[in-house]
Amino acid sequence: MGFNPANYTVSEPKSIPVILMLDTSGSMNGNKITKLNEAVEKMIKVFKEAQTMEKFIKIAIITFGNHGVQLHTPMTEVTDIEYKYLSAGGMTPMGTALKMAKDMIEDKEIIKGRDYRPAVILVSDGHPNDNWREPLDDFINDGRSKKCDRLALAIGNDVDMDVLEQFVSGCENPVFFAENASDIVDKFKQITMSVTMRAKSTNPNQTINITKTLDRDDKIDDFDF
Repeated sequence: MGFNPANYTVSEPKSIPVILMLDTSGSMNGNKITKLNEAVEKMIKVFKEAQTMEKFIKIAIITFGNHGVQLHTPMTEVTDIEYKYLSAGGMTPMGTALKMAKDMIEDKEIIKGRDYRPAVILVSDGHPNDNWREPLDDFINDGRSKKCDRLALAIGNDVDMDVLEQFVSGCENPVFFAENASDIVDKFKQITMSVTMRAKSTNPNQTINITKTLDRDDKIDDFDF
């Protein structure tokens, strides 16, 4: 057999896929969407610093609100992302967003078999106004999506906590709660930590209960965000 340079390929490092599902409905307008943009931008910055040669982080962003449901950012290695700020308006089609996120996770060309457990982060300040029950049930109980690390951030007192609590049922972390827009960045810091700690772990598939970690180690003040 002759020499073939094609036989000497380097295997691609494994990734931790992260899907952000962000509410951009009209109730998010003003300071909420401003703080959410700030928080996502900082999250991306921290993820860029946390990944290693052996493990990298990929992000996809799905928005539901202003222009229906949109794939704002396809699944992309975090170092290649140039974040474009979101605007708010319209209704809250969360059920359709759940369908899009599930279809993305089930597609093995997007979430590859060698990838680590995906993290899916749902952020909302209101109530879904489309059919969400069946898409949510499918997401948390069927297929590859049921194995994801699911996290949720509730913003304000008008949010439908029942939906978000169902979304994270069976997962390590309860729903994070930002009472005011000013709390969004701080809560995103905790969610970001739960992913970066996995990236630095010897077992990146193991999910992190960040609330217990902070209670035990009080690391959040030292976290560069």
